[in-house]
Amino acid sequence: MRPSGRALDQMREISIETDFTRHAEGSCLIKCGETHVLCTASLEERVPPFLKNSGLGWVTAEYGMLPRATNTRMRREAKNGQSGRTQEIQRLIGRALRAGVDRVALGERQITVDCDVIQADGGTRCASITGGWIALRLAVNKLMKAGDIITDPLVDPVAAVSCGIYAGQPVLDLDYPEDSEAGVDGNFVLTGSGRMVEVQMSAEGATFSTDEMSELLALAQKGVSELVAAQKAAVS
Repeated sequence: MRPSGRALDQMREISIETDFTRHAEGSCLIKCGETHVLCTASLEERVPPFLKNSGLGWVTAEYGMLPRATNTRMRREAKNGQSGRTQEIQRLIGRALRAGVDRVALGERQITVDCDVIQADGGTRCASITGGWIALRLAVNKLMKAGDIITDPLVDPVAAVSCGIYAGQPVLDLDYPEDSEAGVDGNFVLTGSGRMVEVQMSAEGATFSTDEMSELLALAQKGVSELVAAQKAAVS
């Protein structure tokens, strides 16, 4: 029995509110159970120096957690510098979102996706990727509506979900009580067409077999298909 009472292959409830902030070109508040993340996409008509005159656009990401996103207060990273964990997560988000982008069609402009965790209950990086794509989609829609780009640069949705082995059983979409005790924990980043972008798997006190890996991937594919449906519904 899972602590939440969910079935082994059951996602947490997904809620997406688009245009959550006034100023960003694209924004949403995504809630995956008790994990809540604000995602905003900001457009700049320039690219980093290493891409100047290349004809390629760029999508990057930043990630952070508010001090009371967790059960005890964390010190602000703006005061103390980013942790290695934060840097790793925001690089993952950027890589994931770029996987679904035709950077030639985007043109020489940069879109920065900011993911701010308001409340954490496991799976914050996965919720950030899923919500980050929605914010990116909304920002690109504005570019296309204005006629600044002709061809849609978003070739495939990107979403992510966690899976793991909890109490000896493969489960989908870990919340914090499961994540903190899982023998195996993994994050799966997939496209809407089912292609894999990135898989992060680790054993925490127990090893896992290729068969178990395949079971977790099958769960992830089910979860991502549900997330992509929610993404499309949110931006339709």
